[in-house]
Amino acid sequence: MNFSEVFKLSNQLCKFSPNGKYLASCVQYRLVIRDVSTLQILQLYTCLDQIQYIEWSSDSMFILCAMYKRGLVQVWSLEQPDWHCKIDEGSAGLVSSCWSPDGRHILNTTEFHLRITLWSLSAKSVSYIKYPKACQQGIAFTHDGRHMALAERRDCKDYISIFVCNDWRLLRHFETETQDLTGIAWAPNGCVLAVWDTCLEYKVLLYSLDGRLLSSYCAYEWSLGIKSVAWSPMSQFLAIGSFDEKIRILNHVTWKPIKEFEHPATITNLKTVVYKEVERSAGIRADDFPFTTPRGNPTSLFSNHSKYEIAQVPVSLRTIKPDSDRANPDLGIGLLAFSANNRYLASKNGVFNVLSVSWHPLEQDSLLVMSKDQLCLCYLETEEEEK
Repeated sequence: MNFSEVFKLSNQLCKFSPNGKYLASCVQYRLVIRDVSTLQILQLYTCLDQIQYIEWSSDSMFILCAMYKRGLVQVWSLEQPDWHCKIDEGSAGLVSSCWSPDGRHILNTTEFHLRITLWSLSAKSVSYIKYPKACQQGIAFTHDGRHMALAERRDCKDYISIFVCNDWRLLRHFETETQDLTGIAWAPNGCVLAVWDTCLEYKVLLYSLDGRLLSSYCAYEWSLGIKSVAWSPMSQFLAIGSFDEKIRILNHVTWKPIKEFEHPATITNLKTVVYKEVERSAGIRADDFPFTTPRGNPTSLFSNHSKYEIAQVPVSLRTIKPDSDRANPDLGIGLLAFSANNRYLASKNGVFNVLSVSWHPLEQDSLLVMSKDQLCLCYLETEEEEK
């Protein structure tokens, strides 16, 4: 494994371009574009203030830099380095900025979520969308980029507006049966929109593209409800993670649960194979020598070796006790991720020592797991089904 030289970074702002050719990083008010293969600097842009957010366009032709404190967005072009665009929201302020799927429109959300300003780079025009709802997942685009769903809040009620992205005309507008809508997500096929309510009430609603309510699902009442939602790549299943540390899988035919997964701290199922990493340290330490060992020349004498052994069931997993005195405690299923081949589902339970999980986009049976102590790459080896 080879490592590059360390380069400066601010606010952890570092992103690869969608085509995988460029790497963008920020240092205070400077934007640095590097070639991925050589890490040589291709372009260096200077913004008007410290950069707080960056995002590539879908075609990797443009990159936006948001400066929320000043209500500014600057857009830079890789093909034409001398061209740039500055968007100033003025007294309305700025809390978020994102690209549309075509990479030629920018959606800016003003302070207090009073409106969304839609800027067109090609037509040099501006449009406004009122009443966007203040929630983390309030905007959702279909995978083909044809439609956008927007969560709205007006007259103390929740609404959904569906727009056509090529001309931004309103296609549908309807009220949702939610008390305080928290998030929305399109199915990969773009035919069904999942809407879920606040964590104080367990409710998932499924709407069609024309605004018809297809089904609703509630697993229980009078307890903290939904924390995460994820569609399978083939749109066949909807996974719902909740605060009771369970995953419920809904099918796309009846929208009823077909499977429920628990996350026990102790594994007792005899059919479950548990691999446990065992570390073996060298018997001689460098501190035991009267002389100083040279740096940069590690040997196997001082390195740790590890291997995986099959543990005997039952196995108790190491858990973390959530701090109930803090807001939004790390409890429940906070992350769900389907593999690209639709065969596996990875989840993250808040009480386990895991920060994130991510599937490899090409090696569909490889899973990257990051914890507070280490980074682990897991490969799932299973027998292929006979055709």
